[in-house]
Amino acid sequence: MNQHDIPATPWPSGAPAYPSRRQVLAAALCSTVAPLSLAQRPDDGEPSEFDVIKQRGSLIVAVYKDNEPYSYGPPANMQGLDIDIARALTREMGLGLSLLPFQAAEDMHGDLRNMVTRGHYLGHGPADLLMRVPVDMHLMMADRLAFIFGTYQKEVPVLLVDRRRVQRVETPDDLKGLPLAGESGMGLTSAMLGYGAGILKDQVRLFDTGLLAAQAVVDGTVAAAYVTRAQAEYVLARLAAAPAHLGIEEIKLGNLVDRGWPVGVAIKSRNRQLRLLVEEAFRRLHASGEMLAIFRQNKLTLTTA
Repeated sequence: MNQHDIPATPWPSGAPAYPSRRQVLAAALCSTVAPLSLAQRPDDGEPSEFDVIKQRGSLIVAVYKDNEPYSYGPPANMQGLDIDIARALTREMGLGLSLLPFQAAEDMHGDLRNMVTRGHYLGHGPADLLMRVPVDMHLMMADRLAFIFGTYQKEVPVLLVDRRRVQRVETPDDLKGLPLAGESGMGLTSAMLGYGAGILKDQVRLFDTGLLAAQAVVDGTVAAAYVTRAQAEYVLARLAAAPAHLGIEEIKLGNLVDRGWPVGVAIKSRNRQLRLLVEEAFRRLHASGEMLAIFRQNKLTLTTA
């Protein structure tokens, strides 16, 4: 899994009553966005990004490859939470969906550059929209060409615990002397390694992904793994029946990562018409309860605050 975990403040969302999708789409395409379209149209008469999307009739959505439980599987039949949300999002916008799976760059700035603002040097991209982007003001300030918004999930750090080896974890000190697991290169793991001036670091075994770290608890290799709630829930959901000795707990390591971080989408900052439609589509998905249903069908907990 290749997440760029940047803690930030969640983006609030409400759930008032809305007009029909046809009314919203018609208003956005005709009256509401007309001034924006004129303001953003280049002087040479070339169509704007939004004009191109309308003419194409589909939205190109970039998703991470091999990123369970969010986006995974063969390109022609990808599955996961982000795939289901992208389908619902484009349907609400009255557009088709064209997925652009890609391999994560070294950092989030590279992903924004390759999939949102410029395109990859190998020739693919940019997409119209990138899924699973940390909603972080510092990230937005660093790249003014991209606009990040539309929080649809808050990643929450948890401890997946084997209760046969540790009955209860009230503080991280309760983990002393126990074999632990974490994902290599993740902020969660760094927080665990650095806790209490490193009192746990010699106990931590590093894995390539958070799913493998969580699976090590299931296999009995380690006593606990510090991963995201989604990773822990996904690993447990793959079992025919989750054993009673496996549990999920939240602990505090005294680090900003304890608060979790909101995840949303990114588009070109100048494409304000697309932003209006995406925001409205997200509102409708939350208000109708469909967003909650999507999380449940993926056996994940919807957490946005």
